[in-house]
Amino acid sequence: MAQQRPTDAAAAAPTMRDVAARAGVSAMTVSRVLKDDPRVTEATRRRVLSAVDALGYRRNETARRLRVGGSGMIGLLVTNLSNPFYSRLALGVQEVAYAHGLRVLLGNTAEQADRERGLVEDLAASQVDGMIVVPASGIHRHLTPAALRGMPLVLASRPPAGLEADCVLVDDFGGAEAATGRLIEDGHRRIGFLGNPPALYTGAERFRGYWAAHEEAGLEPDERHIRRGLSDVATAERAAVALLSEPDAPTALFCTNNRLTHGAIRAVRTLGAPVSLAGFDDFDLADVLGLPLTLASYDADEIGRRAGQMLVDRINAGPGTPLPVRRSVVPIEVIRYGADLT
Repeated sequence: MAQQRPTDAAAAAPTMRDVAARAGVSAMTVSRVLKDDPRVTEATRRRVLSAVDALGYRRNETARRLRVGGSGMIGLLVTNLSNPFYSRLALGVQEVAYAHGLRVLLGNTAEQADRERGLVEDLAASQVDGMIVVPASGIHRHLTPAALRGMPLVLASRPPAGLEADCVLVDDFGGAEAATGRLIEDGHRRIGFLGNPPALYTGAERFRGYWAAHEEAGLEPDERHIRRGLSDVATAERAAVALLSEPDAPTALFCTNNRLTHGAIRAVRTLGAPVSLAGFDDFDLADVLGLPLTLASYDADEIGRRAGQMLVDRINAGPGTPLPVRRSVVPIEVIRYGADLT
């Protein structure tokens, strides 16, 4: 993955990369100097320390962050790199890591719990300084402090189960409730549901939001118009075609992620049906499709940035230092595209 430049906020203070550039060395060499690594030559050490002083780099804070024997690397595990959401999340993590002189080892679990366990073991064996994980399932025994031997851990997108850990989430319930509520405000009473597996936290919370929006309006969804357990564009397209081909078809559909929305768009285009769509996740070109789209949008990069900063804070504190467990929720914004066709 290509290195990304930090944002203006991250660049306000000099970073380890800035020190490295001024001294003409790598960020890892700067890290070694600040940890008094005996492998660094005296001439290089003087050059790095001179750059630190010239830039006003906060040496003591960096020394506190880098625990003895630290690798200068953090691990990041996501469930589906082909999904733009996870690519953006990874860029947010990398932005924070870059600003702190850390490298990111990235792994893709493909929503497979066994693969996730194996990758967690691999990262731990590589002695990364900490780990950010988007869990592939609700079984987190391999992520407990005992299993990770105290390695700092942050979960992203999905909360911890059976353990205490920092996590960064999206307002899944609120976003689904707001987007579905907009469809109801538009006059729709038959709103179909295309959802990812209910065992996933996001799938359960977004279904709960969809249902709550109906209850708030004094309505009850028609169970015949609900399809759950969909995993990709193809399954969503087939489900949408089936729903929209029924005699009493929905006049609108709510989809729980961008891939399912893509499948619904294909179905609407194929059938030429006058259907309004709502979904979770904004996506590129949504504004030029010419379809009525209501999307629960949020900053996926911000999820990564918050998770990355939480992990850096844990690494800074050092092993054995008690810190309160933190939970951060990234807000959503409902965005509307296109003209309503209904």
